[in-house]
Amino acid sequence: MSRLQRLHDAGVSIWLDTLSRELLETGSFAALVDEFAVTGATSNPTIFAAAITGSDRYDEQLRSLPGDDLQELFFEVALEDVRRAAEVLGPVHRRSGRDDGFISFECTPDLADDAEATVVQAVDLWARLALSNVLIKVPATRAGVSAIEALTARAVNVNVTLLFSVERYDEVIEAYLRGLEQRVAAGESIAGVSSVASFFLSRIDTKADAILAPDSALRGRVAIANAQRAYALYLERFAGQRWARLEHHGAKPQRPLWASTGTKDPSYSDVLYVERLIAPGVINTMPENTLRAFAEHGNVEPMLDADLDAAGTVLSAAASEGVALEAITRQLEREGVQTFCNAYDRLLRCIASKRHALALH
Repeated sequence: MSRLQRLHDAGVSIWLDTLSRELLETGSFAALVDEFAVTGATSNPTIFAAAITGSDRYDEQLRSLPGDDLQELFFEVALEDVRRAAEVLGPVHRRSGRDDGFISFECTPDLADDAEATVVQAVDLWARLALSNVLIKVPATRAGVSAIEALTARAVNVNVTLLFSVERYDEVIEAYLRGLEQRVAAGESIAGVSSVASFFLSRIDTKADAILAPDSALRGRVAIANAQRAYALYLERFAGQRWARLEHHGAKPQRPLWASTGTKDPSYSDVLYVERLIAPGVINTMPENTLRAFAEHGNVEPMLDADLDAAGTVLSAAASEGVALEAITRQLEREGVQTFCNAYDRLLRCIASKRHALALH
């Protein structure tokens, strides 16, 4: 049995943290599903910017599309990739009882601080795709939390992204529960509603390590400790009487998803954020190089638990060495939104220049 299959059997859903037409048209994505235990995929503006900018596989479609609305042109080409990926993942989705086999597509990042506009766009994208194994990505900004509740109440599947803070994660879980409760109160079904919460890892260590001394024993440990706290919160919130009432109506827990799991520091193991985050019911979305590295030398032993004492010890010690985690997570949220906005702007410029060049030939 392969290492990735053993990881899957340990309760971790393995998702690919990229999507492109090349992966889809060459059969590489299907091969990863068939041979590497991949059961889902994620995309974001940075991923699509790289895919569309670096390939001519989109040219024919861009040439044939009418109109000059750059956002609409982007939606047309990107949603085509999402539909193709959803088709490949369809058998996984059905075999899992609709618990897995998802592909995510993100609301445009310019709406990150506008709850109402996010809801409008997310509902439109959800309707255009009309697929049960699609998740609409919404950032975990303050406005995003409001949008998550509203979208859940409309039975839109949501992937909560750019999540760094455990405190914000608690707000996200609450928004999901309240959205489900609104549907139950209205006599509407919640059996088909799915959601995941994407908790980012390596970016936290990059910030923390820049503050810690070069010889500190805490380097590379802050993000894992933060994930321990998040996993403990997940276990706590999706238990008890409130959750039991929703579960009785067919509710599914909002599964934690570990994102930003490619190791940034070359002195760390290239599978650090996979090996140390193994637990039942979680998702790990990996860049392809991380996926292949784990297939070669990853170790499968459940290593993430809800030991809050251990996590608290690490985080308290880090705080004593100057790591202000709350300030770091706030900064990362804003930087994440800005990074996606920059990628989205670059993407639209690329589409405009490609359309212009294609029109000349």
